[in-house]
Amino acid sequence: MSDRYDHMYLAATRYYVQGETMEAISRDLGVSRSTVSRLISSARESGLVRITIAESAGSHSPVARALADAFGVRVHMVPSRAPTLVQRTDQVAQRAATLLADIVQDDQTIGVAWGVTMAAVTRHLPRRSRSGTTVVQMNGGASHNTSGIPWIREILQSFGDAFGSDIALFPVPAFFDYAATKQAMWRERSVQRVLAMLSRLDVAVFGVGSLTGAVASHVYAAGYIGDAERAALVADGVVGDICTVLLREDGTFADIEANRRATGPTPAELSNVPRRLCVVADPLRAPAVLGALRAGAVTDLVIDDVTARTTLARIS
Repeated sequence: MSDRYDHMYLAATRYYVQGETMEAISRDLGVSRSTVSRLISSARESGLVRITIAESAGSHSPVARALADAFGVRVHMVPSRAPTLVQRTDQVAQRAATLLADIVQDDQTIGVAWGVTMAAVTRHLPRRSRSGTTVVQMNGGASHNTSGIPWIREILQSFGDAFGSDIALFPVPAFFDYAATKQAMWRERSVQRVLAMLSRLDVAVFGVGSLTGAVASHVYAAGYIGDAERAALVADGVVGDICTVLLREDGTFADIEANRRATGPTPAELSNVPRRLCVVADPLRAPAVLGALRAGAVTDLVIDDVTARTTLARIS
């Protein structure tokens, strides 16, 4: 064990466990206070120190328990008195970031779907350096009017930086124009490399897109689906999506024609991933949340109390 590791361990133990001040630790170690501060920061970044926040009382409330019992998922409910949806989303994103940091371990592959909620999560990701980890983009992001790459790369890179991971982008459209084109692309070796990673995910994290969200889902606001197609989807009972795979409120998805052209993993494929974090903070997305839960796509639901109550009220 190196001298630096010994000092880092000793400084972290005395600061976090014994409650000593940095000044006292610096005197005993014979180093400056700034050195102690750097040792403690390094201990956190390396994972030697892991700061966790206990589940709030909201996660054990009757609403959270009812959702957990109905769908066999872990419900991490965030009580919120925030006056705006943006602030509630930020609180839920913070809880999701902390939970994800506790879940991810060495030598794991983490799938990340892009979207406005995942962008919010990136602002709160703590540094948890993990060896041998890879962050993979779960669904394509290009459309007829944008590559989507700069924004999506920024999201993926934030996750990669948080865990000291390599990142793997998925440079295909969110939706192909033709199902036959997708079938041909899925035979390409460069695409198969990403698909192979997606087939062995240990953790997946994603938001919930909605046709009626208070804050427009990126896939609907940025031209990925046109007005005419959107109207047809609504007529077919589609309420939203996860990973750009469209869903009805009853959890069905396999017969939706657009999904033959979608590039994200289906709920059936996601069900093979051990931990699947669904992050949402918008009561207008409750129908899509129910669709994701009924499709079996979720193991961990990170949600605010308003959206949780709205979702529960829709269960017949």
